[in-house]
Amino acid sequence: MGSPAGGGSRATVQAAADVPETVPRTGDTRTIPGPRRRRVHRLVPWPGATSPPPAVTAAPARPGRSVAVSSVTATAVLTLVGCGVLILHLVQRQTGTVGLLVGIGLAMVPLPFVLGALAWLNLTARVPLRHTVFCLGWGACAATTVAIVANNWTASYLTSHQGPLGELLGAGIATPMIEETAKATALLVLLLPLGQRLRCHGRRTGRPCAPLLRQLPAPRRPRTYARRPTGPHARDRLRLRPYLRPLPYLCPAPPSGGGPHRRSRPRTLTAGVVLGGMTACGFAFTENALYLGRAFTSDQRQRLDSIGLGDPPSLRDFDSTVQTFVLRALLSPFAHPLFTALTGIGLAVALTTGRRWLARLAAPTGLLLAMALHGTWNAAADLGTDGFLVVYGALMVPCFAALVCFAAWARTRSVRHTARRGRRAAERSAVVA
Repeated sequence: MGSPAGGGSRATVQAAADVPETVPRTGDTRTIPGPRRRRVHRLVPWPGATSPPPAVTAAPARPGRSVAVSSVTATAVLTLVGCGVLILHLVQRQTGTVGLLVGIGLAMVPLPFVLGALAWLNLTARVPLRHTVFCLGWGACAATTVAIVANNWTASYLTSHQGPLGELLGAGIATPMIEETAKATALLVLLLPLGQRLRCHGRRTGRPCAPLLRQLPAPRRPRTYARRPTGPHARDRLRLRPYLRPLPYLCPAPPSGGGPHRRSRPRTLTAGVVLGGMTACGFAFTENALYLGRAFTSDQRQRLDSIGLGDPPSLRDFDSTVQTFVLRALLSPFAHPLFTALTGIGLAVALTTGRRWLARLAAPTGLLLAMALHGTWNAAADLGTDGFLVVYGALMVPCFAALVCFAAWARTRSVRHTARRGRRAAERSAVVA
């Protein structure tokens, strides 16, 4: 019997259309190519496709970082490496190769003590290692490069226009402003939301995290808004850092005891000290290498001159190197970390407090205090030995003692809070049991 009208013929035509033609090509004829079929093994299928995705036999990939975040990290590393090569070249031009090696060796003497103290303080702050390494590299490479270039230009300009007064203005005002601003930039760079909107969410959307040459169109979905904080001080919480990167160690604490405002926790204040101290530690290392290498080169030239005049060599030939080492490595290894710690504390208070006036004034006040203390320390070097000792005993020692007391208080509060949480967890487990 014949098939129904149109039914079998349509099926036959559709089957024939699906079968590729295999007409052999002769010398006088050629096959007209039909429409090319799309590949079925696409990396990402077009949205709305009816064909099911191919089966994946490999293990599910872990959610990695986005390409944008990786590019930001690579850019930061390349920038720091370039600044490091440039600063080595600038220091070598002023000290020579031997002076550079001697300066680096002597500058490494106080480094373990400062890093050890900051690492002990970081037990409270819990700042990630990548952030501390970035701050250390920024202070040692980028901040010192900016400071050397800007200080040389400013000193030459002020000296040519103001004479001896220009030297005093450069050492007491211009140099602290340039150096403290260059060191504080590291903290601001950590807060920039670089690559936050381009992160890959492989598990949530099902798209792979591999880089694509072009963005495939995706179905438009309704925009999800973050949950807005509620309460009497929700405006302050939204206003404090609307365009900054949320860091877990720079978050405000909830109001305690029915207090109306959020407050800064010991962890947040300690995190500001750790970040500022790490940046200043790297800056102090490079600066010590420069000054110690320059002093050694000067003493070496004087020693060669004394040998040429027939004088026997003695330890007095390296008097300038010894004085610089005692002043910078033994008496004031925590000077730069103390200056920049004020900036870090001010920034931490500005990010975590719930008071509007304090959030506006904390960061500029901390930076101005750091500049003022740094300028006073630089001016004390021109007051002679007696004036320097007076400034050292009346200003630097009390400030350092206050910083040590703050570190001990923050660490004690953190240990006490951890012990309290442990006791509460033990009580809950005992009640449940």
